[in-house]
Amino acid sequence: MTTLSPTQQAQLKKLETRLRRQTGQAIAEFNMIEEGDKVMVCLSGGKDSYGLLAILSLLQKSAPINFSLVAVNLDQKQPGFPENILPDYLTKLGVEFHIIEEDTYSIVKEKIPEGKTTCSLCSRLRRAILYKTAKQIGATKIALGHHRDDIIETLMLNMFYGGKLKAMPAKLMSDNGEHVVIRPLAFCKEEELAQYANLKNFPIIPCNLCGSQPNLERQNIKAMLKQWQQQHPGRLESMFTATRNIAPSHLCDSNLFDFKSVSAESEVINGGDIAFDAEPIKQHTEIHKGIEQANMLDIVEIK
Repeated sequence: MTTLSPTQQAQLKKLETRLRRQTGQAIAEFNMIEEGDKVMVCLSGGKDSYGLLAILSLLQKSAPINFSLVAVNLDQKQPGFPENILPDYLTKLGVEFHIIEEDTYSIVKEKIPEGKTTCSLCSRLRRAILYKTAKQIGATKIALGHHRDDIIETLMLNMFYGGKLKAMPAKLMSDNGEHVVIRPLAFCKEEELAQYANLKNFPIIPCNLCGSQPNLERQNIKAMLKQWQQQHPGRLESMFTATRNIAPSHLCDSNLFDFKSVSAESEVINGGDIAFDAEPIKQHTEIHKGIEQANMLDIVEIK
């Protein structure tokens, strides 16, 4: 166990407090965890799932409701997978856990041609096994470690490659209609989860054991978003806020908004057609300053 300096200890405390607050906010807003729930925490050995388990364990101690946690890891029999790391870590923590051994690696290698990405089939097989495990152990919720950045990346992927305005929901029904899946880290930043994992010295298991090609589209989106954030700090915060501030009347999906009923007698909806138009040009400096101040206030309010 690495000994932290006083500065690092202060940093860890501040970071942990923020992650706890954000996770607690998401749980409360979406009613993710209820009295008596048995939450199955899917633990991959990556930074996000370690952080999820750690934060949920902290919240469990102070929450006004009673719920239990059980960690589950799927050993897919990938060559070189360090089988002892997670059992040793979880035993020391005193957390109930299950290691599920299923050789999905061989199935994927048999079905997917050499050089092609295996992620899609691997993901489907993994989900099916986790759903089955949740049913066997009596879990009422399945907790995944996806964070804010995952949600934004998925939104962009669906827009660019799927033609949909669709991201990752914080809470949903599972594919088979039998389980409630939750993402308690929905409001947490990936960068801060990485810092937390480093300070906590989690025994990270690399995610490249299978040797498959990376999801190139997602990596491209991630790189693009990183560049945007560097050039325009706060852009990712604004994008995530947009997923929580939807105006169906200003999109083009007639299944979400009744455009046919809009007439001359209709009321102005969501600012009408000038909600995001530029301000008209003014002649007086004082008016310019007033507009700039008003715009600044709007930005602060949105954040």
